[in-house]
Amino acid sequence: MDLKTTPLYAEHLRLGAKMIDFGGWQMPVQYSGIVDEHMAVRGAAGLFDISHMGQLTAAGPDAGAWLNRLLTNNIERLQPGHGQYTLLLNELGGVIDDLIVYRLRDQEFLLIVNAAKIDEDFAWMRDRLEGGVEFTNRSDDYAGLALQGPKAPRLFDELFGGTRPGRNEARQVTRDGSAFVIAGTGYTGEEGYEFFFPAARAASEWNRILDGGASAGIKPCGLGARDTLRLEMCYPLNGADLSPDRTPLEAGLSIFVDLDKPDFVGRAALAEQKKAGIASRLAPIKMTEKGPPPRAHYPVLKDGRQVATLSSGTYSPSLGIGIGMAYLPADLARIGEELEIEIRGRRFPAIVERKPFRRNV
Repeated sequence: MDLKTTPLYAEHLRLGAKMIDFGGWQMPVQYSGIVDEHMAVRGAAGLFDISHMGQLTAAGPDAGAWLNRLLTNNIERLQPGHGQYTLLLNELGGVIDDLIVYRLRDQEFLLIVNAAKIDEDFAWMRDRLEGGVEFTNRSDDYAGLALQGPKAPRLFDELFGGTRPGRNEARQVTRDGSAFVIAGTGYTGEEGYEFFFPAARAASEWNRILDGGASAGIKPCGLGARDTLRLEMCYPLNGADLSPDRTPLEAGLSIFVDLDKPDFVGRAALAEQKKAGIASRLAPIKMTEKGPPPRAHYPVLKDGRQVATLSSGTYSPSLGIGIGMAYLPADLARIGEELEIEIRGRRFPAIVERKPFRRNV
């Protein structure tokens, strides 16, 4: 099966990016190096190609009510021009996908879904489509960029002008005859903006931002830096930390689940789980001494007995130590709990940390 490419594929090759298979997409994992790109985002600014993410649109007089019956968060609380993080669940309460939904207008919504889940999400939602809703997969029509970092607001002002969207706000603007959605969202823990616009403009916008931000230290960033940045903030990754056999309550995402809504897919299972008590919880774990970086699937031990496996793990450039997340038994998912991570046959001490790992932002 041929890998998909984004409209920026040629630009990635031109910049010397190392490309990998990511969920069926040919994507850059790094340019100048993961640590270098990570620190650029933490100290200045980084630019990410997010064109592989899916863009689904729902419109019509019943679109909001329909989405509210499918997603965990409460669409009724979402005002036009704002977005919210939410989840799509199966009947057992397991996570199919986590996504951002923007209410562009009262009866018009844009959903940004994970790249590997585009077809599955669209088919699953289309099978539950109701009258009064026009539901469309626009993923091939859009390109997406994420500008992230403490210098992102200044660069936004210099390159785009106008009023910057606030956190979780979304603005529709027209540039040179093309419609843009500009949102104050991101996946790094830094200030930043995400841009969705016609795919034909991808290369020109990418180069305009990189050229315009050169003096500020902007760098193109790949999936490697995206992973280290998001894990420092304890943001879960679908397919690793989130999966169909884990619920958002176990993943610590209850704030994005409105059990006061009359109904949504998976609600009954979540209500039952909450009543019975959460048996395991996704916990952040930090190594307490230097060692090889922890990775997903490495064993987590307590008193010499395996109690979990890492769902995510990496070296934290900001902290200079290994970090990860794992679903621990609830009685072990307590801040300060002492554990061990087994790496290549050796055991390294670790501790359950408070979220997020990096708090001085």
